[in-house]
This record gives sequence, structure tokens and C-alpha cells, in this order.
Amino acid sequence: MQKMSKQDTVYDVQLLDHRKLISLMQFGDLESCADTFESYLDSVNFYSLESLMLRLYIGMDVYLAARNVSRGFGISNEEFVLSFGSLDDISANMKTVESTGIYLHRIVAQCIRWRIASVAENGNGVIRKARDFIDSNYTDEDISLNKVAENVGLTPTYLSALFKKETKQNFTDYVTGLRITRAKELLCCTNKLISEIAYEVGFRDYRYFSQIFKKQTGMTPRQFQSSTNTTIY
Repeated sequence: MQKMSKQDTVYDVQLLDHRKLISLMQFGDLESCADTFESYLDSVNFYSLESLMLRLYIGMDVYLAARNVSRGFGISNEEFVLSFGSLDDISANMKTVESTGIYLHRIVAQCIRWRIASVAENGNGVIRKARDFIDSNYTDEDISLNKVAENVGLTPTYLSALFKKETKQNFTDYVTGLRITRAKELLCCTNKLISEIAYEVGFRDYRYFSQIFKKQTGMTPRQFQSSTNTTIY
């Protein structure tokens, strides 16, 4: 392999995507942690770096990012330092490229474990936050499990499992229930067209709205509207 020049290496180090690192710790899972973090390191040709100074540059970036992220999971500075040493200590873990990679991976993986533990301990609060977000945005046709997960700081897979455990409903059924409930209110109490109501509650396809409404209520939107005594004409 052709050795990179010092100038090229410095340029490569500046390609570090800090947002990708933060996202991994805040939203990643343990199963994909190793591969994702390796990809992060590969973006700067980490395992070709020979300079200790450059390893320290990358190491401090990961260390400080993890320290900041872990505070959000309730981890004190003392606990973090007990786990990974202080900034003055980290050079001892970076004597070789391989030892540096192992040390940094351990930091990132532990942050993910701390996040999972924090969510497990505060599951009700997280789901309450997720429901508040959904309740405020369910009429948006683009609302998705991914958006909600990002809002509460979980991976979509983990949020889906936790949401089902806490609410006894999956995400899609919960959103659909909110939309149909709101549609029934509008059908009863407004003179809006059914197509307008469908759009207002988050459905962009009128036929699909009618199918879902009938599945949920046993009646088409028009039948439901006709059956109510408070319909405004």
C-alpha cells in the first residue's frame, strides 16, 4: 500500500463526520456498532495513520463527544473517568493503531449501553414524550417511526418494541387510531367535504382513507356521517 503523505493525512482527518459519530452513540445499536464505527474510522484511513499525534486528535474527538453524549444519559464525569480514564490518561491506550481502535470502540459501545439502560429505567417517560410528539403531529402525512425515534433519541427498532410494550399498540395502529378519531369528530360536527376531512387528518388518498375508516368503524365515512344526529349540512 502506498504510504500517504503527511499533508494528505491531515486532509483526511478533517473528513471526520462528527455528526455520524454522535448519531451512532445516540441512536445506534450494539449489533451494528462495530461495523458503523469501523466505517467512521475508515473514512479517514485510520488504520494507515502512523502518527501518534493524529491518533490523539481522533481519540480526543471520540472521547469528548462520548463524554458529552453520556451526560444526557445521566452518567457523571466521575463515572465516565472511572470507565475510560481522564484526558491525561488516554494516550496510554493509544500506543498503537490497533489499541487505539479497540479503546475507542469500547467507549462508543459503552455509551450505547448507557443509553439503553437509561431508556429501560425511564421507559414510561420516553414513551410519554413519543406520544406527545405523535399527538401533535399525527395529521402530518410524513410522520414516521423514524421521525419519532429521532425526536426521543432511540433507534426505530428499539422504540417500536418499547412502544408496543408500554401502549399495547404498534406505531401504525396508534397513529391510525388518532386519525380516525379526529375524522369522526369532523364528520359529526362540521360541514366539510369528506375528502377535505381525509386530507386534514393525514390521509392523502381518499379511497385509502375510506377503506381504513370502514375497517375501524364498520361504516364508510358517508354512512357514519349520515348516521349521526349532529351533522351540520
